[in-house]
Amino acid sequence: MTELLFIRHGETDWNLQQRFQGQIDVPLNRTGLAQAARLAARLATDPHDVLVASDLERTRQTAAPLAAGWRMSPALHKGLREQHFGVLEGLDVPTIKARHAELWARWLEHRGDFALPGGGESLQEFHARVLATVRELAEAHPGRRVAVVTHGGVLDMLWRTARGERIEGLRCCEIPNTGLNRLRWKDGTLVIESWADAAHLADLPPQPATQAGER
Repeated sequence: MTELLFIRHGETDWNLQQRFQGQIDVPLNRTGLAQAARLAARLATDPHDVLVASDLERTRQTAAPLAAGWRMSPALHKGLREQHFGVLEGLDVPTIKARHAELWARWLEHRGDFALPGGGESLQEFHARVLATVRELAEAHPGRRVAVVTHGGVLDMLWRTARGERIEGLRCCEIPNTGLNRLRWKDGTLVIESWADAAHLADLPPQPATQAGER
């Protein structure tokens, strides 16, 4: 068995703007940096054996204070990146509706086999990538505790997988920035121990609701 602690990156300005981030490098904003500091303080006395992060800037920045407190360097893994949204990356929803009305309508169908033009990943491709990466990490560190800093879309795929739900359709779980999501991997199966624990953010401003692409 492998214990897995999955953490979504801290807040960015693009989160507030409901802008599709995807695999574009976007830094944390002031609130996001504060969330990352709170995260590190929360976990200061709970070090894990391994720290891994997506190689995008917002996850690297979130992992940095945690790594400093644990006195380790995070390994970076491209397989933990957010879903690629093709031509919609970098655009906010009003702009997408104005420029790409047909694509927006197709996106809202949330079909598993639909990939946006411009290098976008379908949900099926994204889900396969995420699960292959998690399997790789879990099987490389049996019996250990692995902390992973990643993205909202990745966490959505893990939630659906652990609960046996379809990958299509609207997100139905809470995924707060820097929230703690504890799972375990045993015999090729993901099990959720606890989800969306954000007690360390109790007195910070409330987080905005997120859409599927701007995570």
